[in-house]
Amino acid sequence: MTESNSPLPQSYKGIALFTPGGDLIYAIDPKKQDRWHLHLCLSLQEILGLPEPPHFLVPAYTATIDRYSDRKTGKIQVSAEVYPAVKRYLPLLQVLFENEKWQLAPWQEEYCNPSLLETYRESFPQLWQENELIVRLDPDNLDYRHLTSNLSSYKSSETLFTETQTQNNVGYVLRLFISHDNATTEKTLDSIHKILEQGLTHPYTLKIIDISKNPEQAERDRISATPALVRVFPEPVKKIVGELDDLERVLRIISS
Repeated sequence: MTESNSPLPQSYKGIALFTPGGDLIYAIDPKKQDRWHLHLCLSLQEILGLPEPPHFLVPAYTATIDRYSDRKTGKIQVSAEVYPAVKRYLPLLQVLFENEKWQLAPWQEEYCNPSLLETYRESFPQLWQENELIVRLDPDNLDYRHLTSNLSSYKSSETLFTETQTQNNVGYVLRLFISHDNATTEKTLDSIHKILEQGLTHPYTLKIIDISKNPEQAERDRISATPALVRVFPEPVKKIVGELDDLERVLRIISS
């Protein structure tokens, strides 16, 4: 065991995915272009021997950070967000990402519902076990680096094995833009989850975004009406605006 004290890059994006039992897998990407929600879910499946990637943990059991240089001032800016379910791990996140201040993400009942997550316990019992596992997914070669940690320091072991499955898997990264003022929002969420679960044969990551709480994200993706489903990856970007009940149409656009 040797102490890991390599400095973090000045600019990077980071994401942490926790399990209900307290295990952690995380990644730091200086290039800011990898699809880490998908990578982390696939890697967690491999490590714990899960029947499928645990996409249902996203976003409820995640924390994200974006460290960047302000174009106007040149000063380093940090945007760090942690969901309520993993707020108790803030001291650990502060150590791993070398950032003290984290904002608490708003709790979205429709996709962070504890009762709903509990329904996965029987099929994914490993996620509720306390393995005291902390894993960093290396962005350069997708190696696993197992770490033991306390709140003030952490040590890294040798690379245990190389993840090749992630490199060979094709997955979709999707964003669903909704408005809580819309009376059909609940119907839309139910419909899109059924379509994706029943129709997609590849792994997918779905992030639900409320445009009233995230107007900047909606502007970046050029969303002017809801509901809107955006396929971020693979490129080119695809967008579906309006009714999402037509299974064949939605799947055709996502898969094309």
